[in-house]
Order: sequence, then structure tokens, then C-alpha cells
Amino acid sequence: MDTEAQPTTERDRSSRPPRGAVEGRSRFSLAWIAERLPGGRISLTLLICLVFLLLLNAFVVQPFRIPSGSMENGLRIGDRVLVNKLAYRFGAGPRRGDVVVFDGTEYFGNSDYVKRVVGVGGDHVVCCDKEGRIRVNGRSVDESSFLYPGDSPSTVDFDVKVPEGTLFVLGDHRSASSDSRDHLGSPGGGMIPVDRVIGRADWLVRPYARLTRLSRPSAYARVPAASAQGASGTRTAAGVHG
Repeated sequence: MDTEAQPTTERDRSSRPPRGAVEGRSRFSLAWIAERLPGGRISLTLLICLVFLLLLNAFVVQPFRIPSGSMENGLRIGDRVLVNKLAYRFGAGPRRGDVVVFDGTEYFGNSDYVKRVVGVGGDHVVCCDKEGRIRVNGRSVDESSFLYPGDSPSTVDFDVKVPEGTLFVLGDHRSASSDSRDHLGSPGGGMIPVDRVIGRADWLVRPYARLTRLSRPSAYARVPAASAQGASGTRTAAGVHG
């Protein structure tokens, strides 16, 4: 039995390639590419970095330049934010208070926009209560921590029920923002479909002196779920300032 097993063992060992040969083959493809690129390994490294950045930009995080003053003072013209494109890709949806970037084509205009989510699907959003505050599902919201100094929550009254799968969005600089209030009479009723959201603005990265994480304000924390309110709104407003 032992003499019959011996040749088999020897054949198995001889059939395995030397370790150095395996390592050599694993490096062969990159070395082969590097040898044929102008600049060699430096060019290959730069190419790999470029591909990585393109994939990162397409699927994970994307820089966005603030184009207007509609989100002042928090975000100013020319600021750069990083948009988290995975924030709503695994079952989670936008929440009240999130700052989102979305494609406004056919709804706001042929461009990308940045606004704050005030109402989500099913919400009843009304302006305003006796103290001039926006109410969501019957709860008044104190937005003073992020509204532009001197601005009121809205200079136009509205009463809307946000359809499922859409968002009611406003700029923080209400007197200089074209947002859901401006488009209540347009196709879509001023609401933005959730599937048009590119991502959530998570970081202000430029100018570097103002580097900060854009956290969700606590102003909406006590707003009850739409189902808890049990009320339905009717769109009544048209037009708005700025």
C-alpha cells in the first residue's frame, strides 16, 4: 500500500508550480501594462487613481458647487459640498431637515438644485400658524436656527398634502429661494420625486475655514408621522416671493 501511494504523492508535488512562479504571474498583467504606457509605473498609478475617483464620483460621493444664495447663511454662493449618493440607496429615504441635491428637470428647471426637505410623502404642510411658523402634521416647527436672518418662514400661505414618493422642499433663505412654493401650480405641484434626489449634502468642504458636517437640525424631531395626524391637506396657494 505504501509503495503504491508514493508515486501519487510525488506527482502531486511536482504538479504544483513554484511559489515564485505564482507571484510572478500575479504581477505580470500590471507590469505588462506599465511597460507599454508612456511614463511607466507613474502613468499606471495615475490611471488607477483616476478610475477610482470616477467610480467614487459616480456611485459614492460627488462634489457640488452651490450656485445661488437660496441656502444662506448655511451654504453660500461658491461653497463646495460633498453629496452622499449612498444615503438613500439601501432602503432609507430622505428625512425632514435633510439638505438634498436633486435633478429639477421638468419640475423646477433644467438644472440640479440644493434645498432642505420640509415634508415627505404623506405629510400635511401648512403655512402658517399664529406665530408665523410652518406646521407639519399639526406640529409647529421652529426653523430659526437655520433660516436666513430676518427672513420669515414664508411670505405666502399654503396648505399642501405631500404625495407618497415625493418631497416638499424649501431653501433656507426663503426670500431668495425658488422652491416648492413657486411651483404649486406647475406639473408635479411643486413636489420633487424621491427618485430625482442625487444624494444628501453631508459635508461643507470649501472654503476650508468653514469645513463642517451638515447635520440634520432638531427642529423637525417632534413632528409626528403623517399617519398619526390623520389629516389631509388641500393645495390652496399660488405664487411666492423670490
